[in-house]
Amino acid sequence: MSSKPTSSSPVKSTGLHVGAIKPGVAKKDPILVADHVRRQFGGLVAVDVEHVEIPRNAITALIGPNGAGKTTFFNLLTGFDQPNEGKWSFNGKSLANVSAYRVARRGLIRTFQLTKALGLLTVMDNMKLGSTEQSGEKLSASLFPLIWKKKEKEIEEKALEILQRFKLDTKKDDFAASLSGGQRKLLEMARALMTDPELVMLDEPMAGVNPALTESLLEHILGLKAQGMTVLFVEHDMHMVRHIADWVIVMAEGKVVAEGAPNEVMKNPAVIDAYLGSHQDIDLGTVTGRITLPKISKEK
Repeated sequence: MSSKPTSSSPVKSTGLHVGAIKPGVAKKDPILVADHVRRQFGGLVAVDVEHVEIPRNAITALIGPNGAGKTTFFNLLTGFDQPNEGKWSFNGKSLANVSAYRVARRGLIRTFQLTKALGLLTVMDNMKLGSTEQSGEKLSASLFPLIWKKKEKEIEEKALEILQRFKLDTKKDDFAASLSGGQRKLLEMARALMTDPELVMLDEPMAGVNPALTESLLEHILGLKAQGMTVLFVEHDMHMVRHIADWVIVMAEGKVVAEGAPNEVMKNPAVIDAYLGSHQDIDLGTVTGRITLPKISKEK
């Protein structure tokens, strides 16, 4: 059951699982379910996920050491790679052998650790490319502006509204190549919203971001949930995860080894030994000056 965010501060979702918490625990309302997904590169097994469910209308963090298989798992779920075996579904419909662009059209959008903004196009053109069902993209229809002009205007209005929300509207006519790393992250997230997704998957959204923009990115991630979307993201800053995630899934050597509410996962001895190490009691964000974390109300 998901709690609605208040106007003052976001409220964490609780009661997401069914039964005892363990790797692969069932969720009350899963939006994505994966079974026996395995990806092998030669003799290296990069992903070997027996079962995992992602709760709907919540923010789930996927954590684990480098090489744990997190990005490969993202690639498999979104059609950018194919597994050696396994099946997975989104909203109850199979995504096995579905190409990446068709996955996106079904409402599952992902961003990348290295941003994919098209540098020689303007910010506005990058946004417009994210929109689907553009009649003007068909050769026959493109010859008749009356067919697509109205739709084009609607797309531009929607793009501008989203850019204003991300404080990128003043950059709309600038080339994407001129944006800072953090602004490109914002643009990629903003462009993802052009498809009105149900599930947004963010691969290390904070990687390489100037501290001045980190808090803004955090607020936008929380904002996705407030707008009714589900978020699954990869992140290495455990204290940031603790503050914004409703649920945490831990991967190691391609497998899901633990999951649960953030505070409980942080106490798991196996997670501490394998990942957090000697820093588990230190707020890394405070030490590095990377981020001022938004205040989160206590779980109910």
